[in-house]
Amino acid sequence: MRILVVGAGAIGGYFGGRLLDAGRDVTFLVRERRAERLAQCGLKLRSALGDLVLECPPTILSKDIAEPFDIILLSCKAYDLEGAIESVKNAVGPDTVVVPLLNGMRHLDVLDAHFGADKVLGGQCVIAATLDAEGEIVHLNKLHSMTIGERSGERTSRIEAIAAQFDGAGFEFQVSADILQSMWEKWVFLATLASGTCLMRAPIGDILAAPGGEALLLGLFDECSAVAADNGHAPGERSAAGARTTFTEKGSLLTASMLRDLENNAAIEADHIVGDLLARRKTEREGASLLAAACTHLKAYEARRARTGQKAD
Repeated sequence: MRILVVGAGAIGGYFGGRLLDAGRDVTFLVRERRAERLAQCGLKLRSALGDLVLECPPTILSKDIAEPFDIILLSCKAYDLEGAIESVKNAVGPDTVVVPLLNGMRHLDVLDAHFGADKVLGGQCVIAATLDAEGEIVHLNKLHSMTIGERSGERTSRIEAIAAQFDGAGFEFQVSADILQSMWEKWVFLATLASGTCLMRAPIGDILAAPGGEALLLGLFDECSAVAADNGHAPGERSAAGARTTFTEKGSLLTASMLRDLENNAAIEADHIVGDLLARRKTEREGASLLAAACTHLKAYEARRARTGQKAD
């Protein structure tokens, strides 16, 4: 199967690189500058689970796409989604399957509107990776998993075909029979982490060391969980227990990537991760909303960034 990986950044480059190294038919859809860099220096990945250097990985520019691909692996930031959709329009044919790895849920509505729900799977990944100043991918821990599934929960022939491509490709992979539940659970966790660490501009451990810190984090988690419950996807016991353990781990240096972006004066996914969750609330809440406060904080940052002339990366 021909796989088009949209972008060769931290996420797309990591999973696409592992797939390519495993012998899969992978092409990276990139901009001209990134294509030139990859042609000159190759795709380089540094990881405790194994470094990777791929000389001259296959790349293509949007304007040069002449025929459909079988799989489109989409791992862009939410604020780049419309541009990514425009860039892949010639790569989508009658049998193309889009596998999005974005966080949250709003991207599914957007992709459905453009390509039809029948072409769009559910998907998520768990990884901490970044690009360094030289454009090399740096894997920050040992987590590197991908989960996909039909949103209906069926185990279809196309899921089996995609699983055959992704399984055994140098990262943890699984097919979920309830991918939407998995996506909601991750969303609740990330929204809590992003809201808490961005509001306090600190990692979990420092927040817990401050008076009221634990109550703030657990209050955010409960509020985010309530929104998921409003939409029929309350976190399961195992997921909730794991999240509560994470949010009460003293000395933890864990932060959201959104905090790192914010501290670097970069674009953030405020609407997609926090704002959209808040918009999906269906039950009236008594008292002050920590989630609303976090959303206001992040939108104020975006307003100041726009006023001072910063542009999205």
